[in-house]
Amino acid sequence: MEVTGKSRIFAQNSIYAYMTKRLLILSIAGFLTAMCPLAVAASEMSPATATEQVEEQVEVSIEGQTAYVTGAQGQELVVVSLTGRQLLKVKIESASQRVELNIPKGCYILKVGKVVRKIQIR
Repeated sequence: MEVTGKSRIFAQNSIYAYMTKRLLILSIAGFLTAMCPLAVAASEMSPATATEQVEEQVEVSIEGQTAYVTGAQGQELVVVSLTGRQLLKVKIESASQRVELNIPKGCYILKVGKVVRKIQIR
């Protein structure tokens, strides 16, 4: 069976689209493969650097309307609604602090330093 006329043009365009898609997938895969050694090198840190990160680690836990923050002395706890409105901003005074949120039920974003958490108040 021979392909002629418009069918021939459609067949050629389909082949070009397929080849373009495959080339794009292969180039993305090559880029990701090239980036993997950088990620491995970054994860192999010296013991001194790992110790510094443990000391600066901020932990946040939520129970009901209360947030428990540890390791964030001198930083600010910020609660933002999903629409982007800032609802609460509290300065963390001690190494371990309890903060009453007193916000309506719903989903919120909680930020302390570089730590960002999505929370749900029930």
